[in-house]
Amino acid sequence: MAGSKPESYSKAEREIITGYKMANDGVDYNIVFPDALVSDRHWHGTKEPVVILLGWAGCRDKHLAKYRSIYNEQGCVTICYTAPLKTVFVSESFGYKELSNTAHKLLEILYDYEVENSPIFFHVFSNGGFMLYRYIVELLHSHKQFSTLCIVGAVVDSAPGSGNVRGALRALTATLGPEINVMLRYVLLALFAVTVFLLRVVLYPVTKYIHKNHYDAVQERPPTWPQLYLYSRADRVIRYSDVELMVKALKEKGVSVESFDFKTPAHVSHFRDFPEEYSKRCLAFLTNCMKDSEGTHTKKRYLIQH
Repeated sequence: MAGSKPESYSKAEREIITGYKMANDGVDYNIVFPDALVSDRHWHGTKEPVVILLGWAGCRDKHLAKYRSIYNEQGCVTICYTAPLKTVFVSESFGYKELSNTAHKLLEILYDYEVENSPIFFHVFSNGGFMLYRYIVELLHSHKQFSTLCIVGAVVDSAPGSGNVRGALRALTATLGPEINVMLRYVLLALFAVTVFLLRVVLYPVTKYIHKNHYDAVQERPPTWPQLYLYSRADRVIRYSDVELMVKALKEKGVSVESFDFKTPAHVSHFRDFPEEYSKRCLAFLTNCMKDSEGTHTKKRYLIQH
């Protein structure tokens, strides 16, 4: 369902919307509201979760559609967004915080569609999604309006990685695709490799005081809601050891963290190789997060400590 964005939707209007895609201030997202009967059947009259899916670099909406359907079929509202390639590979490498503004706009969407009081759940893919997730977490630390959102949990797929230049080059190579000129491809990869190696490896002990990477930022000041990390030892983009170290660090800080190693899939391919098990794990985790967040009369809010 496309068109110009209205100021807000009434409850009745939201119940009949099946999909809505638009670009607002440079944020091209897709939002889907499930059928009211489906939501009531799964959530028994309580507010259905709003699942925010943050795609990997180069991901398109058609790629996220299969993941979105996992949650839509369970009566969840879904919002899909993927950060632009130049923001992930260029702006972040040079320390520009463009994604911080994007994170702010994404959270404002919750208020635009009047779902800010619903339980919020994240599904994050690769470093491209995790970079954006990092800024969302920071906003929930610092922004008074957003600090009251009811975040119930997050699934992190094939992320995060830290200081892996080879993995970053593999990700960029896959993202550029075969259509790009061969010479241009090598030039871009060389420039990217030198930049990342200098700013994010050699000079990082100094540059981290100006712009800390996503891995260190989330590890040092993590969210308090439950998280599920899905990864694979066969991943050639994100080292499994980076994911396991993050899980260990978060547990040591008292965060409720689960993890599962699919062992054989390539990067961001767990659902492709094991669709039933992947869906089952994600939905079971969401259901448990919803149960854990229930209070006597209202939902317990997992708030980040200021």
